[in-house]
Amino acid sequence: MTLRKMACRLALTTALLTTTAPVALAQTAPPPERREVGTLVFDGIPAIPPGLRPQIQRYRNARSASFQDWLADGSMLITTRFGETAQVHRVAAPGADRRQLTFFGEPIAQAVAVPGAADRYAYARDTGGAEYFQIYIAGLDGSETPLTEPGTRNEDVIFSGDGRTAFWAQVRPGEPDYDIIAADLTSGARRVIYEGSGAWSPVDASRDGSRILIGKYNSIQDSQLWLLDTATGQASRIRPGSTPVSYGQAMLTPDGRSVIATSDEGSDAQRLVEISLADGELTPLTGEARWDVEGFDLSPDGRVLAWATNEDGFSRVHLRDLRTRRALPQPNLPVGIVGALKFSPDGQSLAINMSTPASSGDVWAWNVDGGGLTRWTSSEVGPVNALTFVTPELVRFESFDGLSIPAFVYRPTGGEGRRPVIIDIHGGPEGQSRPGFNPTYQQWIADLGAAVIVPNVRGSTGYGKAYVALDNGPLRQNSVQDIGALLDWIATQPDLDPERVVVHGGSYGGFMVLASLAAYSDRLAGAVDIVGISNFVSFLENTEGYRRDLRRAEYGDERDPAMRAVFEQISPLNLTDRMTRPLLVIQGANDPRVPRSEAEQIVRAVREDGRPVWYLLAMDEGHGFRKKSNADAQAEVTNLFLRDVFGLGVAP
Repeated sequence: MTLRKMACRLALTTALLTTTAPVALAQTAPPPERREVGTLVFDGIPAIPPGLRPQIQRYRNARSASFQDWLADGSMLITTRFGETAQVHRVAAPGADRRQLTFFGEPIAQAVAVPGAADRYAYARDTGGAEYFQIYIAGLDGSETPLTEPGTRNEDVIFSGDGRTAFWAQVRPGEPDYDIIAADLTSGARRVIYEGSGAWSPVDASRDGSRILIGKYNSIQDSQLWLLDTATGQASRIRPGSTPVSYGQAMLTPDGRSVIATSDEGSDAQRLVEISLADGELTPLTGEARWDVEGFDLSPDGRVLAWATNEDGFSRVHLRDLRTRRALPQPNLPVGIVGALKFSPDGQSLAINMSTPASSGDVWAWNVDGGGLTRWTSSEVGPVNALTFVTPELVRFESFDGLSIPAFVYRPTGGEGRRPVIIDIHGGPEGQSRPGFNPTYQQWIADLGAAVIVPNVRGSTGYGKAYVALDNGPLRQNSVQDIGALLDWIATQPDLDPERVVVHGGSYGGFMVLASLAAYSDRLAGAVDIVGISNFVSFLENTEGYRRDLRRAEYGDERDPAMRAVFEQISPLNLTDRMTRPLLVIQGANDPRVPRSEAEQIVRAVREDGRPVWYLLAMDEGHGFRKKSNADAQAEVTNLFLRDVFGLGVAP
């Protein structure tokens, strides 16, 4: 269980080109009126030309399979989308049909098998993207029983090894403190077993449920592990100390004598360690390395340890006999990203969720003793030829202070002349852009002839704890200057057009978009802000209570006068007079992380400065669009906007 870490192509398509002038962004005429279509509100956005939709839809039907868990009989639970949202499916054997188990309008967030049961699992579901998740125990026969208290937010469900008790974290509206809840699966009775102060979550449980490993998350660089006696409610901290340590995954060993975890204690990167519960002694299982261990699992008998390293954004899987410390054969995987590692109940197979730039996520199984990969799922990429998909090039550019910044560059193949550029900035900020499957990038390359650049500016994870701290608090604007340095680099590339560059990003990436628009409007063609922060003071005051202190640890505390002064200086809402290029804003009305008010105040302010803004609002979404019809509309609006600012025509 992971501790909380609180989400192109060839030539232009001729069918979309026209010799007429591009759609105007209403710079010389009043913007189109606000209109509502179902749950979507189009404010200042022109109607979508019919010729645009079918071109985009070629790339909107790709599906992926996300591994969730093994059932006791050796079958798998996955989530995948065959309609509007991702739902739970069972796959009985490699290549077998995906049998759908849940049928909801809202997507399923998590599915976990009940240990020892071949027919029961738990799943989490919210309503309208509000992230107040409820957990249910479900059967393969379609039956379900609610496990959690309505009106609360619940997450990170785990089970005792005997499958009799469920544990999860619960927080009430407006409160910052999570409690640990236990429920008897026979009687359904639940009780608070630990009253937390801050962000707590259950991590792993002993077989009989008498002890559970729990974690406290203070910030990306400061977390703690504790051992909780579930009968008495007494908790003891594992390896207490004054120096902050960041833990990622953690689990109890089968004999209950130690904890295996990823930790940056004594290292710049996350490495695997074993911690004795008797005396707290720490034994490194992987040596000092440049790259983070991003995930791991231990076989049920405690014999085989499997882990994945994140090497400059690319995943590599390793296996070792934990008792002999001998390296075992490891799968030869394509260049891409591993999304999950999990041993089967009998320990013979290791599930691996894998995606590459040219293939959507699918599930494979590695035979631990005999070697060999077996493919369990085969997901479609849609009615397009995956052989034409562009694989990114990893580059590094120098920022204003000499810091080397990594970025993935997707360059269109064929054609002549300088290409327009889309810079896509990840959220977090404790996140990392990686070279997985992204049909949006591929569609931009193919239909717009655009290059896509995906930077990992300072503050990104995956490059060590020193790098992730480089944008904290008053250093925030330094990451914006990294985008300025990227614009300098673009100008040196003979195939990229520095006059046609758009910044695009969501959440914290949305802040980066707005901040870049304020700082570099003279060097940009436009900007796309998705659920982005427009003012740090109002954001911190209005984000959900369970997130507020966690965000203060990263961004700074708005109650501190000195930090508030920094926020007033750098918040995009106070810099709208500098935003002279077209802006598209996209928002979910129920967003608990970056509230709707952040989008609407930047839209209003830019319009009051006399400049146009397109604003797309989904009334049934939260922090990003998760329903296919809404995501399709977002893609259509974004493409229309990009075509306009790049000076491309659109067929009527």
